[in-house]
Amino acid sequence: MLDFRIDTFLAVCAHMNYTKAAEELNITQPAVSQHIRYLEETYRTRLFQHRGKKIELTAAGRLFLSSAITMKHDDLRLREKLAEVSRKKNRLNFGVTLTIGEYVMPGPIASYLQKYPDTAIRMLTANTSELLKRMNSSEIDFALVEGYFPKEEYDSLVYSRERYIGVCRKDYPFHKKVRRIEDLLPERVIIREPGSGTREIWENVLESKNLGVHDFRNVVEIGNINAIKQLVGDGLGITFLYQAAVQKELEEGLLAEISLEDFHITHDFTFIWRKNSIFAEDYHELFELLAGRDAVTVN
Repeated sequence: MLDFRIDTFLAVCAHMNYTKAAEELNITQPAVSQHIRYLEETYRTRLFQHRGKKIELTAAGRLFLSSAITMKHDDLRLREKLAEVSRKKNRLNFGVTLTIGEYVMPGPIASYLQKYPDTAIRMLTANTSELLKRMNSSEIDFALVEGYFPKEEYDSLVYSRERYIGVCRKDYPFHKKVRRIEDLLPERVIIREPGSGTREIWENVLESKNLGVHDFRNVVEIGNINAIKQLVGDGLGITFLYQAAVQKELEEGLLAEISLEDFHITHDFTFIWRKNSIFAEDYHELFELLAGRDAVTVN
């Protein structure tokens, strides 16, 4: 059983305020102070330091926070697994980014349910940043993401390596002969909203070439991939997406890849969970079941 004082520590970290932590936990402020003092004495280190009227984590406190989040997550995971034994039913509770949820996971989930038909599945779709928050608060057990994440806080396995490409309608009338990214600047570009993994990769590519989103003649931001594909299919602009998201349209000839000499990008879809979890072996097994192949560890 997780020491209840860990909950106190996490509450203080969430608010960086003893009074607000006490209110959240419905205990007194002296009790909060006592719990923190107990942890500091037990681990023989200072977890917080004062900066005027504010408190902040020490270096040891930051390390303890990462471990405490994992401990809390594992405690809740253990309770779920024990409940599963009683119910004799499995449960998958995880998160995915939009592209992965819409275009990668339907097949693996179908295969998993065929093998384990009594499994209850909850798949949350959000951007990488939101999924990390949900994992840290133990709302989900693991995630498959396309965005960047702090590798010092999460263990990870490469789920797949995907091509990232520019696409347009097959007969799209470019303003000029296209060989390089800069030749596309006169076009209308239709892209995902800021904060999405798909958008982040594209912005990083542009930055590496000393370009930005608004160097394009016209920018349309759409938060729905199917809507983007529809607009591009209607010849209203070009877009940049993972090939997995447009594979069907490419095969049917509705869209075409934009061939560029200076654009050859692949990016990993990554399976992640809290670092040093006691359930690491379970996550490896889940990975293999969902991916249908052996794991490749990300260093």
